[in-house]
Amino acid sequence: MIRSRAVLVAVASLVAALAGCGVQPTDVLGAGEPATGLPQGMRVYFASDSGLRGVARPGVEINDLQVAIKLLLGGPNETELHSGLSTLLRDDQKLHATSDRGQVTVELPDTPVETSPGIFTGQVVCTLARAESLLHGTRPDEVQVTLVGPNRTVGPYRCPQFLTG
Repeated sequence: MIRSRAVLVAVASLVAALAGCGVQPTDVLGAGEPATGLPQGMRVYFASDSGLRGVARPGVEINDLQVAIKLLLGGPNETELHSGLSTLLRDDQKLHATSDRGQVTVELPDTPVETSPGIFTGQVVCTLARAESLLHGTRPDEVQVTLVGPNRTVGPYRCPQFLTG
């Protein structure tokens, strides 16, 4: 009898606790249409512990690829630095980019290019792919970027090759 009474008290306490948690039932709430497509506006890609990370540069008008290169060479802002972002490009790095509707060529006259692409290449490829998409309407994930250094030409690369998770 004592055992069944203890079980009954425990069950009653559990029911009371669950019923009194303060969460009220609600109807289904409309949240509008789901997000689709790619984010709008200019993004610059920097290095992080987990790979490349794109950050927005709202209000920046891209009228040629050199604007994007200047943003990239400017590096992360103070807040981005504190959140662990960095750049593998030097602020005096020489880069010149040209494009032909989704095909970008980047000349790096003073920088030997890597045969196996890493974060440096990813920063350049993804930033210029975004800029090219804003200039000519090509999807940034379809833009192809070729790097021409003093030692070799590599690519073409697409930004998704450098993005993890």
